[in-house]
Amino acid sequence: MSEQKSPEQPHSSREMAGYRGAIACSAAGISYRQLDYWARTGLVEPSIRTASGSGTSRLYSFRDILVLKIVKRLLDTGISLQNVRSAVEHLRARGTDNLATLTLMSDGASIYECASAEDVIDLLAGGQGVFGIAIGTVWREVEGTLAQLPSENPDGVDAVANGSDELALRRNRRGA
Repeated sequence: MSEQKSPEQPHSSREMAGYRGAIACSAAGISYRQLDYWARTGLVEPSIRTASGSGTSRLYSFRDILVLKIVKRLLDTGISLQNVRSAVEHLRARGTDNLATLTLMSDGASIYECASAEDVIDLLAGGQGVFGIAIGTVWREVEGTLAQLPSENPDGVDAVANGSDELALRRNRRGA
């Protein structure tokens, strides 16, 4: 029986990879305009490389893209941008330990962090939770999406994605 990695175990190639804005947008399901606005306003800034003038590109980490996707889901459910900012700040202050085990619950106005099934039940029993986002599920979705997309090393040299270079990836997509 093979050992399966939990979402919190480090994946050296994934952890070291950087993703350009277009890739981050594709993986998170957002527009480039949203990405740019969220970076400029400090909601989700790239942790690997920020844009430093004309012609430079931002590089987002796996965790940055995870947060982008969570932000999009929260906004899609009607949570205000102000409350989403508060949730992102809370998650940043909390750190990333066991992030994949959390569920974010909301009543449409506030966002609650639930670390266990009991927390979810207590919140629902109090009439506060209306919907939830299991971060572990989002984690696996982003991981699966990024496994199909090209990445870049932080030093600017193209990273090898799935043992292939960019040309090989294009050939595989075309089926050639």
